[in-house]
Amino acid sequence: MDFCHKPVMLNEVIEMLNIRNGGIYVDGTLGGGGHSEEILRRSAPDGKLIGIDRDTDALSAASARLAAFGDRVTFEHSNFNEISAVLDRRHIEKIDGCLLDLGVSSYQLDTAVRGFSYNHNAPLDMRMDRAQYLSAYNIVNEYSEKELYRIIRDYGEEQWASRIAQYIVMERQHGVINTTGELVDIIKKAIPIRARRTGPHPAKRTFQAIRIEVNDELNILEKSIRDVTDRLESGGRLCVITFHSLEDRIVKRVMRNMANPCTCPPKAPMCICGLKPQVKLVGKMMPPSAEEMEENPRCKSAKLRVLEKL
Repeated sequence: MDFCHKPVMLNEVIEMLNIRNGGIYVDGTLGGGGHSEEILRRSAPDGKLIGIDRDTDALSAASARLAAFGDRVTFEHSNFNEISAVLDRRHIEKIDGCLLDLGVSSYQLDTAVRGFSYNHNAPLDMRMDRAQYLSAYNIVNEYSEKELYRIIRDYGEEQWASRIAQYIVMERQHGVINTTGELVDIIKKAIPIRARRTGPHPAKRTFQAIRIEVNDELNILEKSIRDVTDRLESGGRLCVITFHSLEDRIVKRVMRNMANPCTCPPKAPMCICGLKPQVKLVGKMMPPSAEEMEENPRCKSAKLRVLEKL
C-alpha cells in the first residue's frame, strides 16, 4: 500500500511557522512528507529541513517524495523526543522552527497488517517503530488486570475500562489473544448492548489507550516540547497538532507554563520567584477549517497550538 497521508492544517501550519529563506526547520513527525515539502518550498533556495520519524515506511515514502530537494533535507529514524541528540549529531545548535503533528497517520490506520485499526482484522501490533519490542500483543496478553484497567481508563477515558480489563483477562484463560478482531469481540462483550447503541465504535477508546501505551505517546510529550523550545532561535516557532484531549491538555499546560512561569501568588505586589517567560503564545488554539473537515473527516478533532521563542 502506498503511503498516502494528507497533511492536516497545512496552510495554517505554514503560516504559523513564519518560514524564511535560509532557515533550519525540523519536522518531528515526518509522515509522508506533506508538511515538509511545503516547508522546503517556502524556505528555498537555501533552507534546510530535518525529518524525523520512527516509522521506516514513512521515512521511505518521504525520502522518495522529497528527493528533488537534494541535500536540503535529511532524514532521521528516531523519535521526536530525541531531537536534542539528533541536532547534536548534526552539529546544529539552533533551529528556526519545528512541527509536531501528533497521533497516528492515515497510512498506519489503513494498513491492516499494522494492527492500529479496529476496522481491520490483523495481528495485534500498533508499533510506530516496528524495531521496538513492546507491541499491543504484549499489552493485551501480559499486562495484569489492574494495569489494563489503568491504561484503558487513563489513556482511553473509557467508562467501561474495568469490565473491559476483566473480560480481557478472562479470555486469556482460554488462550492467547492474537488479533485485533478478537480484541474487538471481547470489548463488545464487555460493554452492555445499551451502551453500544450510541456514540463511537465501542473499541475506539480502548484501541487508542493501547496505542498510546505501546508508543509511550504522552509521557514523552512535555519533555519534547521543552527540549524543542530550548533549541529554537529567538523568534523561532513550534507548532503542535493534537488529535485527542489528553495530548491537547498536556500541550496547552506546558506552553502556558513556559509563557507564564511565575509562581508568585496572584496578589503579590511584585515577582520574587525570578522565573521569566521563555516563550510567547501565538494566537489562540486553531481547529481545521470547515472545508478541510468536510474534505478530511479524520481531521475533525485536530487542534493547532503555536509558541514563539523570546
